[in-house]
This record gives sequence, structure tokens and C-alpha cells, in this order.
Amino acid sequence: MTDAMTAPAPKPGILDIAPYVGGKSTLAGIAEPMKLSSNENALGAGPRARAAYEAALKSIHLYPDGRAGKLRTAVADHHGLEPDRLIFGNGSDEVFALLNQTYLSPGDNIVTGQYGFLAYRISALGCEAQVKLAPEPGYKAEVDALLEQVDDRTKIVYVSNPSNPTGSYNAAGEIRRLHEALPSHILLVVDEAYAEFVVEPDWETSFGLARDASNIVVTRTFSKIHGLGGLRIGFGYAPLAVAEAIDRIRLPFNVSVPGLDAATAALADEAHQKASRELVQTWRPRLTQTIRGFGFEVLPSAGNFILVLFPDAGRTAAAANDLLNARGIIVRAVGGYGIHNGLRITVGTEDQNRAVIDALSEFAAS
Repeated sequence: MTDAMTAPAPKPGILDIAPYVGGKSTLAGIAEPMKLSSNENALGAGPRARAAYEAALKSIHLYPDGRAGKLRTAVADHHGLEPDRLIFGNGSDEVFALLNQTYLSPGDNIVTGQYGFLAYRISALGCEAQVKLAPEPGYKAEVDALLEQVDDRTKIVYVSNPSNPTGSYNAAGEIRRLHEALPSHILLVVDEAYAEFVVEPDWETSFGLARDASNIVVTRTFSKIHGLGGLRIGFGYAPLAVAEAIDRIRLPFNVSVPGLDAATAALADEAHQKASRELVQTWRPRLTQTIRGFGFEVLPSAGNFILVLFPDAGRTAAAANDLLNARGIIVRAVGGYGIHNGLRITVGTEDQNRAVIDALSEFAAS
């Protein structure tokens, strides 16, 4: 018997999963490119978070608090939530994976929008579940389209609000209608990774809706407004029964000491949060209006990024990406979401945003 015949084999379906590919961070021949590909906070982490991270170095030989006690209290106080209903993860990605692992059996399915975050799908497929995608012809998750995909094997419905990569959002009334129409045994997961950047008056967090529901989980991340993407801290606000079930399989020390300390400090750094919001609120509309003026479509966005569409066969997204790269600017192609004519561009610093505008002005004239 040959080695090939006896080698360990992954369980069915694993090798059919397309691995997640993050936004690239390097360009050949350019030492310090402008990285606008991963929706990171252009201002970085705030001073309080950096100081807490440095202070944590003296404790990195110790295991972290498995219950994330200080951060749990800080998050609960900041958002007005019950601390025992919080789930902390290595980024909100891990919270999605834990939910899928806890509630999905082979043959079950999740439902999400056509352009819903890829992380929902990857871990669901790893649980031998199916992924049902509701069409988003207007680049936005629609309640009726989501409900049409729900069947007797659906266990979780995921909604990104606001949505990455499109920037669209669902108003509070839409989320309530979706929840009311779902059977009580189906979890509704509302991913609010970009919540702090929303200014639209008809949007509201789903924390309040989740408080009295037995089947809603709301997730947040410290990677965006707080600038802690490299430390991987996220959390979910869940019914107590859901939080207790997840705690049975969550790894005991899944969040690091520096991460916990930096996130706790970041939550109290209101000045940094304000500056981060103001940067996006100033430049998101400027980028949108200016790039539209070049003749390209820019979708309305409630996040810290914009999605630019290049429908002209003579001026493609790939060609625009090449020119931006040549100017030392890295943005995100979104073909993995099926949007082959689009580029997602993070709102950067003033200098970075002006560089994007100059490059796309040149591209429009070419």
C-alpha cells in the first residue's frame, strides 16, 4: 500500500472550501505602500490602547483571564449590556465560528446575503453545513430575499449591518421585520463591525432588540473604530443560553493578555474614537462625490470604506487596480464576492485619500 493511499484525508468538503484571502499588504519594489485594502483604522490604535499594550508586556508569561473579566465589565458598562451574556473571541470571526460549531450539524444551512462577509460561509462549510445566499441585486441584503432562502434545515441567518464589502445597511425596522418573521429556533446574527461609523438616522444598533429575544446575537469588533486589528478582539451579545452553550467549546484562553488590556483601554479612549469617526465622516463623502465625478459608480457606504464600480469594459477594475498599485496604493479587489468590476477602498488619512483621488483622476483620463 502506497503512502498516498494511507495518508490522512480531511473530512468531506474541506478541500472544496475556498480559503479566505485577506487584503494584500505589500507591493514589489515599494517599501511603504499606502495600505487601504483591509478597512483598518487610518489613525491606528489610540494612545491609551498603545500604553496598555506596552504595560501588558510584564504579564505575557501569565495565562489571560479566561472570562475576560475587566473587558467584560467595560463592554457591559459602555453599551449597557448584561456582562454574563457576552462572548469574547479572537476577533468577531471566532464568534461566528463558535456559533456555527455550536449550532450547525451536517446538512443544516445558514442563510446570508449574496455579498455577506465570507467568514460566515467558511466556518459553516467546515461544519459540513450548506450556505444559502439571498440575491442582492441592489448590493443590499433584502428581508424578503433572505426569508425566501429559509427552510426547515436553516439554523442561523447572518446579516452584516453595515455590510462589507458593499457598505449598505439595513434600517432598524428591516431588522425587526426579519426577526419577527423567523421561527424562534433560528438564530439571527447581526454583525455590527462598522457600527461606529454609521450616521444614517434610520439605523440603530440591534442590542436593544436582542435584550428580550431568545434568538438574536449581535457582534462587534475592536478592529475598526479602535484600531486593534492586529490584536484580534471581538465580542457577541447573546441570549444567556447561547453564551453558556458556546462556553462549553470555547478554548479557555482564546484572547491574549495584551489584547484584553488594550481593548479595555481603547473603550475608554473617547477622543480617539471621535477623531476616527470624524476622519471617516469628512472623507467618505468627499471620496464618493469626487470619484463619481470621474464617471465611476460609487455605492453609498455606511462603513469606513467605499466600493467603486468600473462597468466600462475599456476601464476595468483590474486596470484601475494596476494603476493604483503603480502609485504605491493597495486597495481591495472583491472578485471573491462575485463583484469582479469593483474595488473596495478604505478611507485613509488626508494624504492617502488625495493620492487615491489623483490616481483615479489619471485613470479616468486615460
